[in-house]
Amino acid sequence: MPEPSVAAVVRSAAEELARAGVPDPLVDAELLAAHVLGLRRGEVQAAIIRGDTMSERNISDLEPLVSRRVGREPLQHLTGIAPFRHLELAVGPGVFVPRPETETVAQFAIDALLNAPDPEPIGVDLCTGSGAIALAMATEVAHSRIFAVELSPDAHAWAARNTAGADNLTLVQGDLADTLPELDGTAAVVISNPPYVPDDAIPRDPEVRLFDPALALYGGPDGLDIVRVLSTRALRLLRPGGLLVIEHGELQGEQIRDLLAADSWRAPTTHRDLTQRDRATTALRP
Repeated sequence: MPEPSVAAVVRSAAEELARAGVPDPLVDAELLAAHVLGLRRGEVQAAIIRGDTMSERNISDLEPLVSRRVGREPLQHLTGIAPFRHLELAVGPGVFVPRPETETVAQFAIDALLNAPDPEPIGVDLCTGSGAIALAMATEVAHSRIFAVELSPDAHAWAARNTAGADNLTLVQGDLADTLPELDGTAAVVISNPPYVPDDAIPRDPEVRLFDPALALYGGPDGLDIVRVLSTRALRLLRPGGLLVIEHGELQGEQIRDLLAADSWRAPTTHRDLTQRDRATTALRP
């Protein structure tokens, strides 16, 4: 019996994922096939066009991954990789998977570092998770000094793996409320993608609800408990005129602006993401 074509295998996987309600079934099927074959997605698409076949061994490797994706396990957990800006980050159970919308939030911090007059501007990423934002700052602003803080031991382990080798990045395990006191008054930018889901809110996506760590999701009754601590801590970390950047839910912009204004921050401003949803709020240290 001839080996089945890559096209047939990918089509069958995509149909199975579609029946399970996976949002982009063909994309995920191609990416899973690419992972099994050791190729990039574009190379899989080329293989489909050429009529290449897939070995039984590769199909056997693919089938359990498709089954796990049918169970809505995040694609990034299955491949072990999450793209973020120019980076490929290692991710898995115990760490929040970085999202595409956070790439635009990180740009505010990167721009602040690039425009800072300091020879070695300091950036601080609180609640760093996988280390995505911190590593983007460290690699895109090579003359900066970046500090990243993560409370969760599991997430810290992933961040340590991702940031190893970044000489201008220091990773700390601890509570954002009291870590890095030696930096008080020196940072050019403080950025955070904190837990901001209200405790009684149920995330719509099974990938989030079932697999993202609760510590990275839930932020108290109104979702802003960590943001309140972040506001106080960032006031100490930043130098006058330094920038605070907070990622948040699409309905939280007004509350966060009011919270920051009450803490005496200057010019609290909410920014939309590429889908025109409120995504981040910035403010200046007085």
